[in-house]
Amino acid sequence: MLINPLDKDALREQFRSAKPFPHLVVENFLEPTFLKEVVEAYPTFDSAWKEAKGTRDAFNALNEKLKVQVSDSSRFPGPVKRLHDAITSKAFLEDLSEITGIENLQADPAMRGGGMHLTGPSGRLDVHIDFNYSDELKMHRRLNILIYLNEGWDPAWGGAVELWDTEVKNCEVSVSPLINRCVLFETSDISYHGVEPVTCPPGVGRISFAGYYYTEDAPVQWDGQHHSTVFKARPDEALRDLVLGNFDRLGRAAYKKLQRGRRLVNMLRGR
Repeated sequence: MLINPLDKDALREQFRSAKPFPHLVVENFLEPTFLKEVVEAYPTFDSAWKEAKGTRDAFNALNEKLKVQVSDSSRFPGPVKRLHDAITSKAFLEDLSEITGIENLQADPAMRGGGMHLTGPSGRLDVHIDFNYSDELKMHRRLNILIYLNEGWDPAWGGAVELWDTEVKNCEVSVSPLINRCVLFETSDISYHGVEPVTCPPGVGRISFAGYYYTEDAPVQWDGQHHSTVFKARPDEALRDLVLGNFDRLGRAAYKKLQRGRRLVNMLRGR
């Protein structure tokens, strides 16, 4: 068994009562021997960055800095592929549905945005809500799962996943990325989250595995609007707030143009 048995009743209560939005934290998520195999299969951040630099796997922009992301499961080392298979299995999806109350969950076979994540010193991920609909899958995004693989991580090095209130005025929950800790949360138009700036020493990196789950049915609270990722600045980042606001407006405009273009293409194909 790769994933330790889950106390589904306790996790269901934790998920449904959590603030600022439904989430849960599971300690000792993976079986210890398997965990060791997964951790040892990851490259160092420095080697991953050197290989990824200049490719689509490397992120070093305003919102997401000094991060390597490998989403193609065919490139996962053996133990990481087994982890991927475990959290996308029918049995695990059924457990998630039982815990969260979200029925008919499906995993993204292409792992868009998920997979192996490695962030280096001075890396960051700004507070945001995720895109709410996949045009490729024709499904609604419902859950994020994050599995942390950091041996000897010092919480003073930052890198905590932060869950914020709707107005992004207060960080309500901060979870340090300690080894074998799993965080699961509902994705919605109020699920603002980000990663505390990473301040680990040179030669160290923050590593994790991420997965996302979808449903064909829309969530009850959906307002009928598709949107891309929306970034917000933290309260102490006034300049970033100005810049991100402009990027957000430009991004939304570009997304709407893309949607209109796709509708036009579909209309032409239908003739």
